[in-house]
Formats: sequence, structure tokens, C-alpha cells
Amino acid sequence: MTLYPEPSTHPCNMTGYIHSTESFGTVDGPGIRFVIFFQGCPMRCLYCHNPDTWSFHSEKNGAGTPMTVEDLFRMYDGVKEFCRGGITCTGGEPMGQIDFLTEVFETAKAKGIHTCLDTSGVTFNPDNTEKVDRLLRSTDLVMLDIKHIDEEEHRKLTGHSNKNILAFARYISDKGIELRIRHVVVPGITFDEGYLHRLGEFLSGLHSMHQLEVLPYHDMGKVKYEQLGIPYPLPDTPPLSKEDASHAREIIMQGIKDGAAARRKAEQK
Repeated sequence: MTLYPEPSTHPCNMTGYIHSTESFGTVDGPGIRFVIFFQGCPMRCLYCHNPDTWSFHSEKNGAGTPMTVEDLFRMYDGVKEFCRGGITCTGGEPMGQIDFLTEVFETAKAKGIHTCLDTSGVTFNPDNTEKVDRLLRSTDLVMLDIKHIDEEEHRKLTGHSNKNILAFARYISDKGIELRIRHVVVPGITFDEGYLHRLGEFLSGLHSMHQLEVLPYHDMGKVKYEQLGIPYPLPDTPPLSKEDASHAREIIMQGIKDGAAARRKAEQK
């Protein structure tokens, strides 16, 4: 699903809509990276701390800065001595502009640059994978943010189903592409032993998963909501402590172990 208008066909002139860039990213993939924040996201996660990336470009709302692939690599070339880890495309939701994203990654690979896709996977359609397959051929690492393992709770949290997101996780794993899972633990929402264990059981089937990041919920995005005049969705939810985040990780890891054991037992029958 491409959520922006079809871009021009010439790669260097292809236009995407970019929220911002960061030239010293240290938490968006391996090494120090050049990070491109794509504008637009279809989900409305209750704990989102970047509501300024939600709107997709239109003449009415003017969201995002139009940039070409050439523009971005001109910026990258100015900082490449510092950003030797590679390029990460995040958002917003970068797969909402999959044609432009693919041209960015294909250009990067032609230059020998490591590529990392930071995505929610929400736009994945398992019945139409042609564009995704092309994108993944130039993707070295996928960082997939699984918001909630439960279908109905995921809808409450984000406004969307998680079925295609979980299908995307399996799809990445089946292709053998390095996968890093991120999960935000929110008091009263995802900080639940049953949900966390179920998440671990699901992750046990992802054979290309190399890393799990358990991220404690924080409310530092409140100021952006105030600036945009948007009510903050979780005004009474406290930040998760480091101790609780560590405990949540332990539960997920136990789920992974139990899931793997159950799979081995099933295979032996």
C-alpha cells in the first residue's frame, strides 16, 4: 500500500516527503547512522511521541518537505565520514512511501552503504508483495516495532489490526533478512505477563531475529501534543521504570524459550 501519490520515474528526480534527518543516529541500527524520518503514518498509537509525523503530504496540510533521492544523498555525503554505520529510514512510516524508499535503499546499496528499515509493518499486504520484495532485496536489516501481540488490544492501541504486521515479521524471517524486534512496554496496556509471554512465544518462530529491544514507555512527547493542540491520550499513565522494563524482558525471553520447546516437542511427534 503506497499512501503517497506515485512519484516520478527517474530515480534521482523521484520525490518523497521527509519530516527531518539526523546525522548522528546511535539508536537506529548498528553504528553511527544517517537517519531519514519519513513523513506520514496511518497508525495512531496512544503512546506515540512523534504526532508531528502523522499527516501525509497534501496541499491542504503541507506536511513534510519534498526531497529527491539526490537531495538526501547530497546531505549524506556531507556527513558520511561520521555516519559509517549506514542509513536508516524511519518515520512516521517509511513503507507508506515504498517507491521512494526503495529508490533510496537501491541507491545506498549501489554505493556500498548498509541499509536499515525501521517500520511498524502496518502497510504490508501478504497478497501483494511485489513492491515489498523489491524493497527487501536492498534491505540489510529490518527493525520491526510490534505494538501489541493481541489482535483486539492492538486495535485499541493503534486503530489497526496486527495480522499483517505479524505476517510481515514471518515474511522477513522466512527470507532470512536480519530482524530486530522492538516492543514498547506501557503500564496498563502492554505491561501484562500474559501478553508478554505470548509475544515471546510468537518471537520464538522468527529464525532471523537477532535482537530484542524492550523499550520502557515514557511521556516526553507530551510537549509536542501541547504545541500541536492535541490532547495527550495517556495523561495518567506513568513512565515504566527500568526495573519493570527488565522484568518485562525476562517474561518475553521465557516465552521465547517455552515457544521453542513447544516447537521441538511438536516436531518430535
